[in-house]
Amino acid sequence: MQNIVYLFYKLILYFFLINPLFIMHEVNSADEIKITYSVFSRTISVKSLKNYSETGKPEKKLKRILKTINSTDEEIIEVLNKNFDLPLPIASKVLYSEIGNVVLTRLSKIIHPPNARDEKTGKLALRASVIKGIDIGEGKINLVRFFEGYPTKTVILNVSALSKIMNKVESISELLEFFTDSPLNKIKEN
Repeated sequence: MQNIVYLFYKLILYFFLINPLFIMHEVNSADEIKITYSVFSRTISVKSLKNYSETGKPEKKLKRILKTINSTDEEIIEVLNKNFDLPLPIASKVLYSEIGNVVLTRLSKIIHPPNARDEKTGKLALRASVIKGIDIGEGKINLVRFFEGYPTKTVILNVSALSKIMNKVESISELLEFFTDSPLNKIKEN
């Protein structure tokens, strides 16, 4: 009888010691997006962003942030709701390819989890977000679903890093425009 009681206590002790190791707290999606620029930051909720993308009516906090952007509501909503058809197997192959790794490395400097000490953490979070976003959208992903699928409670959006990349993109597009416009046509004609 004492052995049974001893065994019972031992099982309870094991259950309380080992069980917390196996309890995983599921994070369904990011709750907020923390937009940082140098030492300044603003936080918006993913729910308010989703609501804005569906109704076109921003909440007060989001409205203040949107005023700083030189775009119309229609343009912003179009960007938020732009769907990309992307089957999961193809997305997975692209995300784990060499090109995918390069893109994720660069993107992880712009969008990353809080306190990410290395780019690997950011890349893993981005992969998870894309895959879960595609799952949420049943084969389609947009910016709102991307944030809904992000695996941490808070997403950091680094505007400083984004503006550096946008400047490069603008200069590249200007360069391409220069070579594809009239100077190239004049050279072709001669």
